[in-house]
Amino acid sequence: MHLAISIDEAVDLIPDGATVMLSGFMGVGVPDRIVHGLAEAGKKDLTLISNDTARDTTGPGPLFAANCVRKLICSHMGLNTIVQAQFASGELEVELVPQGTLVERIRAAGVGLGGILTPTGVGTKVAEGKEIIEVDGKSFLLEKPLTADFALIAARSCDYVGNLAYMLTATNFNPIMALAGNTVICEPEEIVPVGMIPPDLVKTPGVLVDHVIKTTA
Repeated sequence: MHLAISIDEAVDLIPDGATVMLSGFMGVGVPDRIVHGLAEAGKKDLTLISNDTARDTTGPGPLFAANCVRKLICSHMGLNTIVQAQFASGELEVELVPQGTLVERIRAAGVGLGGILTPTGVGTKVAEGKEIIEVDGKSFLLEKPLTADFALIAARSCDYVGNLAYMLTATNFNPIMALAGNTVICEPEEIVPVGMIPPDLVKTPGVLVDHVIKTTA
């Protein structure tokens, strides 16, 4: 059985300088309470792995507004004006990764692969400094796995042993990041007794979840 923890307890687990995966797609499927907790606590020098940066006040936005992030690994950052300014000034280091490559690098870490081979980026700046492998006469980049000290995810429902179910497009990066984080912290909308989530709706089994955030009334 998982004992739910508070936002403050979750934030205390994450030290300055940690590498953090944050689920979500343009603010959908993001653990918003954890994000705001980290920002309010003034965490520093985080390396953030996120598909995108949403907008200034949504998704991961508050982390940039509070200057929590030193390095960003993402596939898109163009709609967040704070991120744009921090990148332009050199305050924020950014590694842009094609979206399909990003999710596959995360998956590779979660399932124990040494990397993935992809044709995406061959012959472009993305390939600089990376190993190119020939397979059947075609060139592929070797992209290495992406892992993190913490995976911060959001779920629609969580039961007492940590099994998680997601809702529609809010599923996005949540299940794959739950595989790749050394410590997985989930912020569910509701916590229900075991059996309330039909087995075929469980997308992340409780064995992968380390901490569950208490729900609000």
